[in-house]
Amino acid sequence: MKVLIIGGAGYIGGHVARLFADRGHKVDVADNLSTGSEVNLFPDYGFFKGDILDYPWLSSVMSRGYDAVVHLAAAKAAGESMLVPEKYSLQNLSGTVNIINAVCAAGIPYLVFSSSAAVYGEPRYLPIDEEHPKDPANYYGFTKLEIERILAWYDRLKGLKSAALRYFNAAGYDTAGRVRGLEKNPANLIPVIMEVAAGIRENFKLFGLDYPTPDGSGVRDYIHVSDLAEGHYLALEYLAREKKSLTVNLGSEEGLSVLQILEASRRISGAPIPVVISGRREGDPAKLVASSAKAKALLGWKAEHSDLDSLVATTWKAYSGRSK
Repeated sequence: MKVLIIGGAGYIGGHVARLFADRGHKVDVADNLSTGSEVNLFPDYGFFKGDILDYPWLSSVMSRGYDAVVHLAAAKAAGESMLVPEKYSLQNLSGTVNIINAVCAAGIPYLVFSSSAAVYGEPRYLPIDEEHPKDPANYYGFTKLEIERILAWYDRLKGLKSAALRYFNAAGYDTAGRVRGLEKNPANLIPVIMEVAAGIRENFKLFGLDYPTPDGSGVRDYIHVSDLAEGHYLALEYLAREKKSLTVNLGSEEGLSVLQILEASRRISGAPIPVVISGRREGDPAKLVASSAKAKALLGWKAEHSDLDSLVATTWKAYSGRSK
């Protein structure tokens, strides 16, 4: 297939693009490089620099005869979304509507969408499956849920087949060490800890050590980015084979605690990683993990690289090299 990967120079997108190319797809990347990195672009890709808010540009790129589009271009910091919803309305909602409309205008039949388990909000039960109530706790999650609803309507009205992939925390780096671009201004736990280990920031702020968990720190669902890339690949295969839209979680089903990740980071990096302990952040649940039973059943997907040491070691390899 000829596949356009929007956001393919970013952290997750870079891994998705590399896997699709490795599996024999013709890959083009579209990215504005605001958070992505040219380091994540490879000679066997086509590359188009531009913004998804520019519909004429997007439409011209889409006219190049693609069989599918993978959409990973989004603002993704949950806390920031509560402070500047305007940014998330434009980037996530308006930008995605542009993508969907351009896909349909170009007659492209399949769209794989990087959604989020943030659509669920506070957990009513664990692990969270796809039938869990959807009540986002932040505006970022709201934008992802609205896009899923729009995609359902476009399937009904325009015949566009889409896959929405819900996951919590992407982590790790390409196990072969090829995708090396570091995230810009990361907000997720593991890259923040790695920045401390690499001397980029002074300390790591730990929010809460009084949760009802085995070690008192919060437990979250971490998926290795190579496993996420595999999920995107398998989702497109499903769309092409079944001609049906789908929505699935990609989750570890167990989760890792903040202290587990901190101690593994100290052990693997050899750095002391100073910690400042702070109180809980409002709205942070003790534990979040997602069920992947549906993805396993429909896609044959499983998390093969999402163990603690693989997550930390591959990330440290990227950060110790300080690739930009």
